Parts: sequence; structure tokens; C-alpha cells
Amino acid sequence: MDSLITAAGRALAAGDPLGALNRVALRDDAPALALRGIAMAQLGDFARAKVLLRRAARAFGAKEAVSRARCIVAEAEVALASRDLGWPPKALDAARAILEAQGDRLNAAHARLLVIRRLVLIGRIDEAEQALAGLDPSSLPPAWRTIHELVAAGIAMRRLRTAPARAALARAGQAARLARIPALAAEVETAARMLTEPAARLIARGGERPLRLHEVEALLASPALVVDACRHAVRDAGTAIPLARRPVLFALARALAEAWPGDVPRGVLLQRAFGAKFADESHRARLRVEIGRLRAALRPLAEVTATARGFALMPRDGREVVVLARPVEERHAAVLAFLADGESWSSSALALALGASQRTVQRALDALAEAGKVQAFGQGRARRWVTPPLPGFTTALLLPAPLPEG
Repeated sequence: MDSLITAAGRALAAGDPLGALNRVALRDDAPALALRGIAMAQLGDFARAKVLLRRAARAFGAKEAVSRARCIVAEAEVALASRDLGWPPKALDAARAILEAQGDRLNAAHARLLVIRRLVLIGRIDEAEQALAGLDPSSLPPAWRTIHELVAAGIAMRRLRTAPARAALARAGQAARLARIPALAAEVETAARMLTEPAARLIARGGERPLRLHEVEALLASPALVVDACRHAVRDAGTAIPLARRPVLFALARALAEAWPGDVPRGVLLQRAFGAKFADESHRARLRVEIGRLRAALRPLAEVTATARGFALMPRDGREVVVLARPVEERHAAVLAFLADGESWSSSALALALGASQRTVQRALDALAEAGKVQAFGQGRARRWVTPPLPGFTTALLLPAPLPEG
């Protein structure tokens, strides 16, 4: 490899894309195309980066399987950064297998980290945690160790394990300082802020206050009966009753929890559960049916009792009842939660991450755009959606995982 290619590679490893481009910008041989693609990705021009990396992969000869595999890994990283979550993971798996077979353990480990980061983004935390456990960070250079620890911190935060998250972020900060790459250090700082910013709201006895992530962790470990409006479940420290697929039951449970220790009039429950402004006998009959279903669902944790004017929630063992809600509630909050990371997302990537149909997500994006809360750029498959970070808005940490099909 000639000296310019070597120097450009070193510049990219140090986070200096302009320095790399100064050395190879006018060259069209395969190594230069690959380095130009990586440089454009570091500069944020993901569309141009993809084109250059694909050209580089084609330009490498049949005997240069390792170089082609590296280009595929680089393209996968660009896809992840541009939130193109539909990029074929099988191609990355094949490239990783080639790199491992040829002894390129560093880039193979990088490919594994990309797979894990994608799993985290789409909510498959169990798979991500298992895959990360099989990757030893001690043999990785500082930049790769930083990414490894950031992924570990992200998984821990989604598990509501704030102490391991802080430890992983501390290790990430140390590795980022050794790597001397400003973008990595900034990413660690951004992740660390998630531990100090409001993650949810506590609603109890007619009042409310913001909660940070460690306070959410403590709440869910307490004896309290928690109606979790972030992940649509009713839970205590040992039991969780998921109601994400039963929105009427959850709406009733939340209304009863917000009124606890008092009761809720039947008319209010009809409005909260069905949106009924005027109640007739059919509405009242439906309410009785749904209350019966809610009683059956909550039986391990609480009773739902009838009162003179409505219904009340009676937790077992006289425990406190609270509601855990998002910091800001709005109809399309889940979409905004993902966009609040400051990255540009495609509607297909949001649909994959949310476990929703692309049409549903597109309707939400159109409504948010009409309200001036998001903006789009690009056309067709290149169309992306962005929003500036919203102060105090919920992150994706406490959103429910995508539901399985069926």
C-alpha cells in the first residue's frame, strides 16, 4: 500500500476526514474509494459515502475478499448511522465470517458491534445482551472499546440498571480519551446526560414530579403498585402484567390509578376508555364487560371494586398506587422519542424500531410535520425525518419493545 493511502487511513483512524480527503480525493483506485467513502461518512454525507463504498467493493478484485468484506462492514456502519435499519444484516454476517476466517479479528469484532447496535435500536435487547457477552473488549483498541462500553451502557439503561450503566460509561470515557477522537468523546457525554435528565413523571395522589432513570429503577423495585404508562403495563417489584395489546384495559387501569385512593365516575371511565361523550346503555354495558376483564387481568396485584358512582382500584396489602408516565405526553410521543436522538430516520426504520406498520408511522410523521415538530428532507427512499432535541422529552429508553408478530 502506498504512503498516501497509509497516511489517509491514519487520518481517518484519528477522526480527521478532511486530512484523509486531502490525500486521496482525486484518486479512483479501490483503496482510495474506500477511504473516501469512510471520510464522507465521518463528515455526515451518508448518501455519497454509500456510493463510494459500493464502488470500492466492486473495484477490489476477486482475490481481495477481505478488502471487499471491509467495504461491506463500512457500508453497514454508514447504514446504521443514517438509521437505514433495513440494510440487509445477512450481508454483514457474511462479511464478518470472511474477516474471521482470514484472521482480521479487529474488523470482525467491529462487524459484531454493528450487529449488536442494530439489535439495540430495534428493541431486541435480549439478543443484543447475549451477543455482547460473547465479545471480549480487552483486546480491542480504544475506539472500539468505547463503542463496546457505550453499547453496554445502552443495554443497562434499557434494563433500568443504572449502576452498571454508569460503570460502563466511565469505562467508555476512559477509552474515548485514549482514542483522542472528539466525536467519540461527545457521544459518551451525550449518553451520560441520559442518566441525569428526566426520564419519566411520577403521578400520585393528585400531584406529579419528574423522575430520573435511577429514580425510575428505585420505584419499580419498591413495593408500590405501578401503572406504567411508558411501557403499558401494571407491575410491582415481582410481577408485570402487560397491557400493550389491550389499550382499553390500560386506559381504565390508568384512570383508576390516577384517582387512587378515590374512585372514578362511570362517565369519566367511558370518556377515558372509549372517548364516549354521551353514555347510553350500550356504552355502560361495554364498560361493565371491560371492567370484568380488567378485574381478571389485575387479580394477582389488585381488586377493582364498584362504588356508588363508579369504580376504584384496591391494591393488595394496602400498597401505594402510582402512575409512571412519560415526561411529555403527546399522541405521537413514541415517534418523537426516537427522533429526539438528533439523528435522521427513515419512516421504514422507525416502523422497524417501533414494531408498527410503515403506514402508521408515516401518518404520525405527517401529523407531526403539520404541527411543525418534525422536518423531512430528501425524496423517495432517501427521505429522512429529523427534529431538534426536545428539552425534557422522553428518550426511547422506557418505550415498550416492539411486539412480536401474531
